[in-house]
Amino acid sequence: MASTESEQVPSGIVAGLKAFTSAHDGATAVIEYVGRRGARIVLVGEDGAWGDQLAPATDVARAACREAGVPIENGWERELTENMHGGPSLWRSMGRTALAR
Repeated sequence: MASTESEQVPSGIVAGLKAFTSAHDGATAVIEYVGRRGARIVLVGEDGAWGDQLAPATDVARAACREAGVPIENGWERELTENMHGGPSLWRSMGRTALAR
């Protein structure tokens, strides 16, 4: 196959990751598989804010994070979740995502 990893990564995803990271003094990502829809990149900013983006596949999500310079955690580590700002609705929505796998 002649395509490179950067050709597979939509530029909008990389731009979104970079914008979030710069707006929140850095960020860490967790990538979640969401079936046929692809992968969800959940970003947790250094200031505790969080956001997400969808990618067509987990390998594309990982490549986008690498290209944007965003470190990836293997899962929801305690330190990462403790840094997140959000109320009970945040945790309910994340619980539904985890249970939907």
